[in-house]
Amino acid sequence: MIFTRLEIEQTLRMFREQNLDIRTITMGINLLDCADSDPMRLNERIYEKIVRSAAGLVETADEIGVELGVPIINKRISVTPVALVGGAAGAAADGAVRIAQTLERAATETGVDFLGGFSALVHKGVTPADIALIRAIPEGLAETTRVCASANVASSKSGINMDAVLLLAEAIKSAAARTSATGGSACSRLVVFANAPEDNPFMAGAFHGTGEPDVVVHVGVSGPGVVQSAVAEMAGGPAPLDAIAETVKRTAFRITRIGQLVLDRAAERLGVPAGIVDLSLAPTPAVGDSVARILEEMGLEIAGAPGSTAALALLNNAVKKGGMMASSHVGGLSGSFLPVSEDEGMAAAAEKGALTLEKLEAMTAICSVGLDMVALPGDTTVETIAGIMADEMAIGVMNHKTTAVRLIPVPGGTAGQWVEFGGLLGRAPIMPVSPYASAGFVRRGGIIPAPVTSYRN
Repeated sequence: MIFTRLEIEQTLRMFREQNLDIRTITMGINLLDCADSDPMRLNERIYEKIVRSAAGLVETADEIGVELGVPIINKRISVTPVALVGGAAGAAADGAVRIAQTLERAATETGVDFLGGFSALVHKGVTPADIALIRAIPEGLAETTRVCASANVASSKSGINMDAVLLLAEAIKSAAARTSATGGSACSRLVVFANAPEDNPFMAGAFHGTGEPDVVVHVGVSGPGVVQSAVAEMAGGPAPLDAIAETVKRTAFRITRIGQLVLDRAAERLGVPAGIVDLSLAPTPAVGDSVARILEEMGLEIAGAPGSTAALALLNNAVKKGGMMASSHVGGLSGSFLPVSEDEGMAAAAEKGALTLEKLEAMTAICSVGLDMVALPGDTTVETIAGIMADEMAIGVMNHKTTAVRLIPVPGGTAGQWVEFGGLLGRAPIMPVSPYASAGFVRRGGIIPAPVTSYRN
């Protein structure tokens, strides 16, 4: 990959002034060959394979970062959904907790920031191992700091598994209660999906899909600040929206080229296949690194104002078009994240009431994930959480796209209060929730059938 002098100068400016970074290098590791009916051997084999496969991951990422002058913020691992691996050793919840502890030990030994894959795929039904894992999530997350959990409860092909939705809502409430001293922070490491991708490098929803190679490396880029600056610098007065789209597309191309360069070097040095570049605009709490501020740069008074969903559609579409011209292996989520606590502009809009839960839900029909890092009042019921979750899953199922929720019912928290999570997780106002009940609906259970558009064979 050859860069011109102008491209190099533009890239250096993006890193120095506009908060561009490689958000993550994530190694995916297949654990299916670790399955064993003996729990002790199972955990030993899981630990050994992760440590062996990822032994050079952090060192290699650091070397590439220094050589290229590219900030590589996180080094991560994703593994085969644990419910698929742990089922061979029985379905007890305490067995799943032991696996979570093993994953934490392996993450610590390899030096990675997070390890994802404490997960279950339950979009069409649940096995005893799935139930055990979901019930182990609260304790597993409360007793670890690097392990991330997820569950796929819906797909456009199978519909929405409402039994699994309710189980996950209960897990969210329990995980929050177990970490009440830190605002329910365990929930920040739990994502519930519709149409979960198998190659996502971003946490907390990353897992290593069964269609992936034995070991693979993915890269997730970022760059909201770069896109905001590009839009702000458009010369010649107020630009029409198609001109803004073209600018965003060209900017996304440059960002993704850097990601592809890092991916190629990492794969070569680690001796594993190169996976995908996820070109999502992933914000941080830092000023100048916000997706919400990009929307405002387009002319909105504040994120959440009328027109926000349309502006987000322009942004997401242009980002994908530019990124796909820069890499033949775009994957993961690839779009724009709207995590309320991790985006200072989103948090500010929520505090002012411009961004309500309902407006945010509408915008998730466009963005690359869903209701992400949303703080809820601590007395939000399991049934209400399940209802919010089901609504978001429905958007994903009906539109054949990935959607997800990362909800945090803050123990003792009330609407309007702020909660601090720290670091990249940021801070957010607790958003009010509708007082009207949905228990009679969500507790019916069963499957909400797939749409007619799922029948494409």
